[in-house]
Amino acid sequence: MYGAYGHTGRFVVAQLRERGFIPVLSGRDAEKLRAAAASAAAAASASAPGLEVRPASVDDPASLDRALAGADAVINCAGPFATTAAPLIEAALRAGIPYVDVAAEIEANLDTFAHFAERARAAGAVIVPAMAFYGGLGDLLATAAMGDWTAADEATVAYGLSGWHPTPGTRTAGTVSRERRGGRRVRYADGRLEYHDESPTLLKWAFPDPMGTREVVGEFTMADVVTLPSHLAVRAVRTHMTTEAAKDLAASDTPAPTAADGHGRSDQTFVVDVVVRSGDTERRAVASGRDIYAVSAPLAVEAVHRILTGRTRTVGVASAGEIFDAPDFLRDLSPHISLEPLQERTVS
Repeated sequence: MYGAYGHTGRFVVAQLRERGFIPVLSGRDAEKLRAAAASAAAAASASAPGLEVRPASVDDPASLDRALAGADAVINCAGPFATTAAPLIEAALRAGIPYVDVAAEIEANLDTFAHFAERARAAGAVIVPAMAFYGGLGDLLATAAMGDWTAADEATVAYGLSGWHPTPGTRTAGTVSRERRGGRRVRYADGRLEYHDESPTLLKWAFPDPMGTREVVGEFTMADVVTLPSHLAVRAVRTHMTTEAAKDLAASDTPAPTAADGHGRSDQTFVVDVVVRSGDTERRAVASGRDIYAVSAPLAVEAVHRILTGRTRTVGVASAGEIFDAPDFLRDLSPHISLEPLQERTVS
Protein backbone atom coordinates (compact mmCIF):
# COMPACT_ATOMS: atom_id res chain seq x y z
CA MET A 1 0.00 0.00 0.00
CA TYR A 2 1.88 3.06 -1.23
CA GLY A 3 0.60 6.32 0.24
CA ALA A 4 -0.75 4.41 3.23
CA TYR A 5 -0.89 7.43 5.52
CA GLY A 6 -2.89 9.65 3.16
CA HIS A 7 -6.60 10.31 3.55
CA THR A 8 -7.71 7.73 0.97
CA GLY A 9 -4.82 5.42 1.84
CA ARG A 10 -6.09 4.99 5.39
CA PHE A 11 -9.49 3.92 4.10
CA VAL A 12 -7.78 1.42 1.78
CA VAL A 13 -5.66 -0.02 4.60
CA ALA A 14 -8.77 -0.51 6.74
CA GLN A 15 -10.64 -2.13 3.85
CA LEU A 16 -7.72 -4.47 3.09
CA ARG A 17 -7.67 -5.66 6.69
CA GLU A 18 -11.44 -6.09 6.70
CA ARG A 19 -11.16 -8.27 3.59
CA GLY A 20 -8.45 -10.46 5.15
CA PHE A 21 -5.39 -9.00 3.44
CA ILE A 22 -2.25 -8.03 5.37
CA PRO A 23 -1.14 -4.68 3.96
CA VAL A 24 2.47 -3.60 3.97
CA LEU A 25 2.51 0.16 4.53
CA SER A 26 4.75 2.21 2.28
CA GLY A 27 5.30 5.83 1.36
CA ARG A 28 7.86 8.60 1.51
CA ASP A 29 7.58 9.61 5.18
CA ALA A 30 8.73 6.95 7.65
CA GLU A 31 7.34 8.79 10.68
CA LYS A 32 3.88 9.10 9.12
CA LEU A 33 3.98 5.43 8.16
CA ARG A 34 4.71 4.41 11.74
CA ALA A 35 1.84 6.60 12.95
CA ALA A 36 -0.49 5.03 10.38
CA ALA A 37 0.57 1.54 11.49
CA ALA A 38 -0.07 2.43 15.13
CA SER A 39 -3.48 3.87 14.26
CA ALA A 40 -4.41 0.75 12.27
CA ALA A 41 -3.30 -1.47 15.14
CA ALA A 42 -5.42 0.49 17.61
CA ALA A 43 -8.47 0.06 15.41
CA ALA A 44 -7.93 -3.68 14.82
CA SER A 45 -8.82 -6.63 17.00
CA ALA A 46 -6.27 -7.89 19.52
CA SER A 47 -5.60 -10.97 17.38
CA ALA A 48 -4.88 -9.01 14.20
CA PRO A 49 -1.23 -9.02 13.14
CA GLY A 50 0.79 -5.82 13.30
CA LEU A 51 1.56 -4.07 10.06
CA GLU A 52 5.00 -3.86 8.52
CA VAL A 53 6.31 -0.44 7.49
CA ARG A 54 8.58 -0.05 4.46
CA PRO A 55 9.50 3.55 3.61
CA ALA A 56 10.26 4.14 -0.06
CA SER A 57 10.67 7.04 -2.45
CA VAL A 58 9.58 7.14 -6.07
CA ASP A 59 12.97 8.63 -7.03
CA ASP A 60 14.77 5.65 -5.49
CA PRO A 61 14.00 2.47 -7.48
CA ALA A 62 15.91 0.25 -5.06
CA SER A 63 13.73 1.41 -2.16
CA LEU A 64 10.61 0.64 -4.19
CA ASP A 65 11.96 -2.84 -4.97
CA ARG A 66 12.49 -3.45 -1.25
CA ALA A 67 9.01 -2.18 -0.48
CA LEU A 68 7.38 -4.52 -3.01
CA ALA A 69 9.48 -7.59 -2.16
CA GLY A 70 7.19 -10.53 -1.42
CA ALA A 71 4.00 -8.56 -2.05
CA ASP A 72 1.14 -9.99 -4.12
CA ALA A 73 0.04 -6.63 -5.55
CA VAL A 74 0.57 -2.91 -5.10
CA ILE A 75 -2.08 -0.22 -4.61
CA ASN A 76 -0.92 3.34 -5.18
CA CYS A 77 -2.82 6.03 -3.28
CA ALA A 78 -0.06 8.65 -3.34
CA GLY A 79 -0.53 11.67 -5.53
CA PRO A 80 0.28 13.54 -7.56
CA PHE A 81 0.15 10.49 -9.79
CA ALA A 82 2.01 12.37 -12.50
CA THR A 83 4.98 11.82 -10.19
CA THR A 84 4.24 8.47 -8.51
CA ALA A 85 2.45 6.28 -11.06
CA ALA A 86 5.25 5.55 -13.53
CA PRO A 87 7.94 4.67 -10.94
CA LEU A 88 5.56 2.38 -9.08
CA ILE A 89 4.37 0.70 -12.27
CA GLU A 90 8.00 0.11 -13.23
CA ALA A 91 8.61 -1.42 -9.80
CA ALA A 92 5.50 -3.60 -10.11
CA LEU A 93 6.68 -4.84 -13.52
CA ARG A 94 10.09 -5.68 -12.07
CA ALA A 95 8.42 -7.53 -9.19
CA GLY A 96 5.96 -9.29 -11.51
CA ILE A 97 2.91 -8.19 -9.53
CA PRO A 98 -0.31 -6.33 -10.46
CA TYR A 99 -0.62 -2.56 -10.02
CA VAL A 100 -3.78 -0.64 -9.10
CA ASP A 101 -4.09 3.08 -8.42
CA VAL A 102 -6.77 5.62 -7.51
CA ALA A 103 -5.59 8.39 -9.84
CA ALA A 104 -8.14 11.01 -10.83
CA GLU A 105 -5.58 13.03 -12.81
CA ILE A 106 -6.54 12.94 -16.48
CA GLU A 107 -2.99 13.40 -17.77
CA ALA A 108 -1.49 10.81 -15.41
CA ASN A 109 -4.01 8.23 -16.55
CA LEU A 110 -3.32 9.07 -20.18
CA ASP A 111 0.39 8.57 -19.50
CA THR A 112 -0.26 5.14 -17.98
CA PHE A 113 -2.14 3.94 -21.06
CA ALA A 114 0.32 5.52 -23.49
CA HIS A 115 3.57 4.44 -21.85
CA PHE A 116 2.77 1.00 -20.45
CA ALA A 117 0.04 -0.61 -22.58
CA GLU A 118 2.35 -2.55 -24.93
CA ARG A 119 4.87 -3.56 -22.29
CA ALA A 120 2.24 -4.72 -19.84
CA ARG A 121 0.37 -6.71 -22.49
CA ALA A 122 3.57 -8.38 -23.68
CA ALA A 123 4.47 -9.30 -20.09
CA GLY A 124 0.97 -10.53 -19.26
CA ALA A 125 0.89 -7.97 -16.46
CA VAL A 126 -2.19 -6.28 -15.03
CA ILE A 127 -2.24 -2.50 -14.52
CA VAL A 128 -5.52 -0.83 -13.54
CA PRO A 129 -5.43 2.98 -13.29
CA ALA A 130 -8.20 5.21 -11.87
CA MET A 131 -9.71 2.37 -9.82
CA ALA A 132 -11.60 4.82 -7.63
CA PHE A 133 -14.65 7.04 -7.40
CA TYR A 134 -13.52 9.14 -10.37
CA GLY A 135 -12.71 7.07 -13.42
CA GLY A 136 -13.50 3.65 -11.99
CA LEU A 137 -17.08 3.88 -10.74
CA GLY A 138 -18.31 5.83 -13.76
CA ASP A 139 -16.61 3.36 -16.10
CA LEU A 140 -18.25 0.39 -14.39
CA LEU A 141 -21.66 2.06 -14.56
CA ALA A 142 -21.25 3.05 -18.21
CA THR A 143 -20.10 -0.45 -19.14
CA ALA A 144 -23.07 -1.99 -17.33
CA ALA A 145 -25.44 0.46 -19.04
CA MET A 146 -24.00 -0.33 -22.48
CA GLY A 147 -24.86 -3.98 -21.99
CA ASP A 148 -25.07 -5.64 -25.40
CA TRP A 149 -24.43 -2.42 -27.33
CA THR A 150 -21.18 -2.42 -29.28
CA ALA A 151 -21.16 1.37 -29.73
CA ALA A 152 -22.92 4.50 -28.52
CA ASP A 153 -23.17 8.10 -29.62
CA GLU A 154 -22.38 9.53 -26.20
CA ALA A 155 -21.94 8.76 -22.54
CA THR A 156 -22.66 11.29 -19.82
CA VAL A 157 -21.52 10.93 -16.22
CA ALA A 158 -23.32 13.38 -13.92
CA TYR A 159 -21.87 13.73 -10.43
CA GLY A 160 -24.42 14.75 -7.82
CA LEU A 161 -22.28 15.60 -4.80
CA SER A 162 -23.81 17.26 -1.77
CA GLY A 163 -20.54 19.16 -1.44
CA TRP A 164 -16.82 18.56 -1.82
CA HIS A 165 -14.26 19.12 0.89
CA PRO A 166 -11.05 18.32 -0.99
CA THR A 167 -8.04 16.73 0.63
CA PRO A 168 -4.62 18.39 0.30
CA GLY A 169 -3.77 15.62 -2.17
CA THR A 170 -6.76 16.51 -4.33
CA ARG A 171 -5.69 20.14 -4.41
CA THR A 172 -2.11 19.27 -5.31
CA ALA A 173 -3.19 16.87 -8.05
CA GLY A 174 -5.53 19.50 -9.49
CA THR A 175 -2.74 22.06 -9.58
CA VAL A 176 -0.41 19.63 -11.36
CA SER A 177 -3.08 18.79 -13.95
CA ARG A 178 -3.86 22.45 -14.66
CA GLU A 179 -0.18 23.25 -15.07
CA ARG A 180 0.35 20.33 -17.43
CA ARG A 181 -2.41 21.53 -19.77
CA GLY A 182 -1.55 25.21 -19.44
CA GLY A 183 -4.82 26.09 -17.72
CA ARG A 184 -6.89 24.83 -20.64
CA ARG A 185 -9.96 22.66 -20.24
CA VAL A 186 -10.33 19.21 -21.76
CA ARG A 187 -13.19 17.21 -23.26
CA TYR A 188 -13.74 14.04 -25.25
CA ALA A 189 -15.72 14.73 -28.42
CA ASP A 190 -15.88 13.28 -31.93
CA GLY A 191 -13.85 10.31 -30.79
CA ARG A 192 -10.85 12.22 -29.45
CA LEU A 193 -9.59 14.34 -26.58
CA GLU A 194 -9.64 18.08 -27.18
CA TYR A 195 -8.02 20.87 -25.18
CA HIS A 196 -9.85 24.19 -25.33
CA ASP A 197 -10.28 27.59 -23.68
CA GLU A 198 -14.08 27.81 -23.70
CA SER A 199 -15.79 28.92 -20.51
CA PRO A 200 -17.79 26.34 -18.55
CA THR A 201 -21.57 26.39 -18.87
CA LEU A 202 -24.28 25.82 -16.27
CA LEU A 203 -26.93 23.23 -17.03
CA LYS A 204 -29.86 21.56 -15.30
CA TRP A 205 -29.59 17.81 -14.74
CA ALA A 206 -32.49 15.64 -13.60
CA PHE A 207 -30.94 13.34 -11.04
CA PRO A 208 -33.11 10.53 -9.67
CA ASP A 209 -35.19 11.30 -6.59
CA PRO A 210 -34.65 12.31 -3.88
CA MET A 211 -31.90 14.57 -5.30
CA GLY A 212 -34.03 15.73 -8.22
CA THR A 213 -33.09 18.39 -10.74
CA ARG A 214 -29.93 20.29 -9.84
CA GLU A 215 -27.72 22.87 -11.45
CA VAL A 216 -24.46 21.39 -12.72
CA VAL A 217 -21.28 22.70 -14.28
CA GLY A 218 -21.32 21.26 -17.78
CA GLU A 219 -18.27 19.32 -18.94
CA PHE A 220 -16.56 19.49 -15.57
CA THR A 221 -14.18 16.95 -17.00
CA MET A 222 -12.92 14.07 -14.87
CA ALA A 223 -10.95 10.86 -15.46
CA ASP A 224 -13.94 9.23 -17.19
CA VAL A 225 -12.79 10.86 -20.46
CA VAL A 226 -9.81 8.50 -20.30
CA THR A 227 -11.29 5.31 -18.84
CA LEU A 228 -14.51 5.03 -20.88
CA PRO A 229 -13.05 5.58 -24.38
CA SER A 230 -10.17 3.23 -23.60
CA HIS A 231 -12.52 0.31 -24.29
CA LEU A 232 -16.02 1.59 -25.13
CA ALA A 233 -16.84 2.78 -28.66
CA VAL A 234 -18.40 6.12 -27.72
CA ARG A 235 -18.14 9.27 -29.81
CA ALA A 236 -18.39 11.67 -26.88
CA VAL A 237 -17.95 11.48 -23.11
CA ARG A 238 -19.28 14.29 -20.92
CA THR A 239 -18.98 14.69 -17.17
CA HIS A 240 -21.00 17.20 -15.15
CA MET A 241 -20.64 18.31 -11.52
CA THR A 242 -23.18 19.84 -9.14
CA THR A 243 -22.38 23.52 -8.68
CA GLU A 244 -22.22 23.20 -4.88
CA ALA A 245 -19.35 20.73 -5.17
CA ALA A 246 -17.60 22.71 -7.91
CA LYS A 247 -17.71 25.86 -5.78
CA ASP A 248 -16.34 24.01 -2.75
CA LEU A 249 -13.44 22.70 -4.82
CA ALA A 250 -12.69 26.12 -6.30
CA ALA A 251 -12.71 27.94 -2.95
CA SER A 252 -9.29 28.08 -1.34
CA ASP A 253 -10.76 28.17 2.17
CA THR A 254 -12.89 25.00 1.91
CA PRO A 255 -11.58 22.75 4.70
CA ALA A 256 -10.50 19.15 4.25
CA PRO A 257 -13.06 16.42 4.99
CA THR A 258 -13.73 15.53 8.61
CA ALA A 259 -15.01 12.27 10.05
CA ALA A 260 -18.72 12.12 10.84
CA ASP A 261 -19.12 8.44 11.69
CA GLY A 262 -17.23 5.59 13.30
CA HIS A 263 -15.69 4.53 10.00
CA GLY A 264 -14.07 7.93 9.46
CA ARG A 265 -16.40 8.90 6.61
CA SER A 266 -17.51 12.48 6.14
CA ASP A 267 -21.18 13.43 5.84
CA GLN A 268 -20.81 14.00 2.08
CA THR A 269 -23.30 12.06 -0.05
CA PHE A 270 -23.18 11.36 -3.77
CA VAL A 271 -25.21 10.17 -6.73
CA VAL A 272 -23.43 9.09 -9.92
CA ASP A 273 -25.91 9.18 -12.79
CA VAL A 274 -24.64 7.65 -16.03
CA VAL A 275 -26.57 7.88 -19.29
CA VAL A 276 -25.42 6.29 -22.56
CA ARG A 277 -27.25 7.11 -25.77
CA SER A 278 -27.39 5.33 -29.11
CA GLY A 279 -29.65 7.04 -31.62
CA ASP A 280 -32.96 7.70 -29.89
CA THR A 281 -32.43 5.16 -27.11
CA GLU A 282 -30.92 5.94 -23.70
CA ARG A 283 -29.75 3.55 -21.03
CA ARG A 284 -29.19 4.72 -17.48
CA ALA A 285 -27.20 3.34 -14.53
CA VAL A 286 -27.20 5.03 -11.13
CA ALA A 287 -25.18 4.51 -7.95
CA SER A 288 -25.36 6.42 -4.68
CA GLY A 289 -23.47 6.40 -1.44
CA ARG A 290 -21.44 8.36 1.06
CA ASP A 291 -17.96 9.94 0.93
CA ILE A 292 -16.15 9.81 -2.41
CA TYR A 293 -12.78 9.14 -0.74
CA ALA A 294 -14.04 6.34 1.49
CA VAL A 295 -15.85 4.56 -1.36
CA SER A 296 -12.63 4.49 -3.38
CA ALA A 297 -11.29 1.93 -0.89
CA PRO A 298 -13.72 -0.93 -1.64
CA LEU A 299 -13.35 -0.18 -5.36
CA ALA A 300 -9.56 -0.59 -5.24
CA VAL A 301 -9.59 -3.55 -2.84
CA GLU A 302 -12.27 -5.44 -4.77
CA ALA A 303 -10.17 -4.91 -7.88
CA VAL A 304 -7.11 -6.44 -6.21
CA HIS A 305 -9.17 -9.34 -4.90
CA ARG A 306 -10.53 -10.11 -8.37
CA ILE A 307 -7.11 -9.84 -9.99
CA LEU A 308 -5.52 -12.20 -7.47
CA THR A 309 -8.36 -14.73 -7.80
CA GLY A 310 -8.29 -14.71 -11.60
CA ARG A 311 -11.60 -12.93 -12.15
CA THR A 312 -10.33 -10.74 -14.96
CA ARG A 313 -11.03 -10.50 -18.67
CA THR A 314 -7.77 -9.19 -20.10
CA VAL A 315 -4.17 -8.26 -19.33
CA GLY A 316 -2.17 -5.10 -19.87
CA VAL A 317 -3.32 -1.61 -18.94
CA ALA A 318 -7.09 -1.74 -18.58
CA SER A 319 -9.79 0.32 -16.94
CA ALA A 320 -12.32 -1.17 -14.54
CA GLY A 321 -15.08 -1.74 -17.06
CA GLU A 322 -12.78 -3.56 -19.48
CA ILE A 323 -11.00 -5.90 -17.11
CA PHE A 324 -13.88 -6.82 -14.80
CA ASP A 325 -17.46 -8.03 -15.20
CA ALA A 326 -19.03 -4.62 -14.55
CA PRO A 327 -22.54 -5.65 -13.35
CA ASP A 328 -21.08 -8.34 -11.09
CA PHE A 329 -18.44 -5.97 -9.70
CA LEU A 330 -21.05 -3.33 -8.93
CA ARG A 331 -23.25 -5.84 -7.12
CA ASP A 332 -20.32 -6.88 -4.95
CA LEU A 333 -19.78 -3.26 -3.85
CA SER A 334 -22.86 -3.51 -1.65
CA PRO A 335 -23.21 -2.20 1.08
CA HIS A 336 -20.78 0.54 0.06
CA ILE A 337 -23.01 1.80 -2.74
CA SER A 338 -26.69 1.51 -3.61
CA LEU A 339 -27.64 0.66 -7.18
CA GLU A 340 -30.84 1.46 -9.01
CA PRO A 341 -32.17 -0.96 -11.64
CA LEU A 342 -30.85 -0.28 -15.12
CA GLN A 343 -33.31 1.77 -17.18
CA GLU A 344 -33.89 2.13 -20.91
CA ARG A 345 -36.07 4.68 -22.65
CA THR A 346 -36.69 6.21 -26.06
CA VAL A 347 -36.00 9.93 -26.40
CA SER A 348 -37.33 12.29 -29.04
